[in-house]
Amino acid sequence: MSVAERPFSLRPIALAVFLPTLLFSIGEGAIIPLIPLVAHDLGASLATAGLLGALVMLGTVVGDIPSGVIVSRIGERNAMIWASLLSVIAVLICVAAPNEWVLGVGIFIVGLATAVFALARHAFLTSYVPLAYRARALSTLGGVFRAGFFVGPFLSAAVIQLTGGTQAVFWIFIVCCLAAAAVLLVLADPAKTLGPAQHRADSTRNEGEEEAERETSGLFRTLWQYRGVLIRLGTGVGLIGAMRAARIVIMPLWAVSIGLGTTDTAVIVGIAGAVDFALFYVSGQIMDRHGRLWSALPSMLGLGSGLLILSFTHDLPTNVQWFIGVAMLLSVANGIGSGIMMTLGADLAPHDDPAPFLGAWRFAGDLGAATAPLVIAAITALASLALASGVAGIAGLIGAGILARYIPRYVPRPPKPAASTAGGTAR
Repeated sequence: MSVAERPFSLRPIALAVFLPTLLFSIGEGAIIPLIPLVAHDLGASLATAGLLGALVMLGTVVGDIPSGVIVSRIGERNAMIWASLLSVIAVLICVAAPNEWVLGVGIFIVGLATAVFALARHAFLTSYVPLAYRARALSTLGGVFRAGFFVGPFLSAAVIQLTGGTQAVFWIFIVCCLAAAAVLLVLADPAKTLGPAQHRADSTRNEGEEEAERETSGLFRTLWQYRGVLIRLGTGVGLIGAMRAARIVIMPLWAVSIGLGTTDTAVIVGIAGAVDFALFYVSGQIMDRHGRLWSALPSMLGLGSGLLILSFTHDLPTNVQWFIGVAMLLSVANGIGSGIMMTLGADLAPHDDPAPFLGAWRFAGDLGAATAPLVIAAITALASLALASGVAGIAGLIGAGILARYIPRYVPRPPKPAASTAGGTAR
């Protein structure tokens, strides 16, 4: 039986695979929605607060370039440990920040660490999970990140309520990063217990580490080599990243602009995160059983229409109710698309050497996610936040059209897992 056809389950090592990611994402979920609010408290304007919110993704894009080499050199587990410790240093900078610009330095470093942490786990799952279970495994990984964005804001709300200050939420991230590093040190490395990878590994490094290095070796050469699919479908995926980043930046800024308090904002974002998280496995099932388009298209239509609707509600007497409703709509849309970017990248990558393409694919998606907040900040500074939300919504609808055009062209329907092994999925 080939690796692609063998029965597969992540259950025996799910704790070691997903718990560190969950802890890291809880810390991120605690601080990222509140970065614009913290910046505003330090004296930043609405536009500058949006710019600082963009620095997480900007750091991630920059970190995408060397992250594969780092993971390859020191190993997946060590890379995640050091990324967690780097995040602690970055957050300490944020805690001590006397102004918004020092805060921005810390946030940028968080983005660098996130790139290394995320690549290490993505490379591992791409290498070890058979094709028939790939979307569910990667959507589960996406769901773990969403779980963090569900739990984190509620922890933030509790800390703000107890301390009366927004900067105290950064200590949540510090505790979570230290806990993630401790878990990685204590639990067995799953790469040594899961079994053979999909591709042959050498005698000194496991396949995930090789995968990670190849993802960032010759990145710009790979971008040129695969420019056809990256210009077409990669643009659509870049817009997925842009919509997700726009949602993360616009919603807290909108809360500030309509006068919501930090505790109320954290609670609303947390409830929205619960809705988002609840749908991650549904997304994987949809992609594996019906095709990738059935997840990607509703997700983009929902994100685009939600941001477009929001743009017309700022000055309404019921703007708080509209804010809550749109937050829930965006969460449903984002949850339906859980794992879609990673899954499409894994589908499109050449079977004999997928890593370089995956690196270029991640770079394209992260570039879109980094660009969107910068554009939002610029439009907010020049015009208004409402116009920025409307422009983002229109971009999302354009992205939906691109995905509808090119996913059927480039991505074949996935094989369905055998009925006898369907219960042993990557859950």
